[in-house]
Amino acid sequence: MTLADETRAALEKVLHEQRQRGRLERFGFTPVHRLLLSGPPGTGKSMTAAALAKELGLPLFTIRLDGLISRFMGETASKLRLVFDAAAQTRAVYLFDEFDALGADRANGNDVGEARRILNSFLLFLDQAPAESLVVAATNHRRLLDGALFRRFDLAIVYGQPSAEQSIEVLQRRLAAMDTSGVAWGCLAALTEQLSHAELVKAAEAAAKRAILGGSDTIDADQLRGALNERHLLRHA
Repeated sequence: MTLADETRAALEKVLHEQRQRGRLERFGFTPVHRLLLSGPPGTGKSMTAAALAKELGLPLFTIRLDGLISRFMGETASKLRLVFDAAAQTRAVYLFDEFDALGADRANGNDVGEARRILNSFLLFLDQAPAESLVVAATNHRRLLDGALFRRFDLAIVYGQPSAEQSIEVLQRRLAAMDTSGVAWGCLAALTEQLSHAELVKAAEAAAKRAILGGSDTIDADQLRGALNERHLLRHA
């Protein structure tokens, strides 16, 4: 993954503590195992959960909150309990994606009492979550989250749009199988502004497909420029 240095350092801390959790536990400490990831769409939050699972050799389970939250609110807490019971029995990475659907501020005027009880249940289950499994919550809307949540997570990581250098790295990595020796990367930097990691990957893939279907394995700057411009147009459509 292409990440900011501070983000990479935080994730390396998670991996190191998880790999040494037996040693930590002998001294009465638990490794980082409850993570809150926030930032704009396409900046690598879900990919982070997958990368952590791969690095630790663990399965990844994604909890879809649209299926978890029932219109019969009383059922939701029971479903949450099942998820955390599974986390206690099966070591894995459990990703709660679009977490703001569950963790929205309890002071919200549109909230109802039962929704607040569901959030309280989640906080209780999170406090009791076993250190063997990683619980990862990801949201695009950090400002909507209840303040009590931030104290319950071991680590909160904020993701942002990539810098110009990181954007070029994303493009180069996705096009590693292609011949890009003729691309003047510096000339493309301005076109990468405001594009997320996911958008940059899609631009690289679009340029590569055009080249391949045209009978070539060579990417030129014009192809990439056109693909990047298309992503900007889609953003403002």
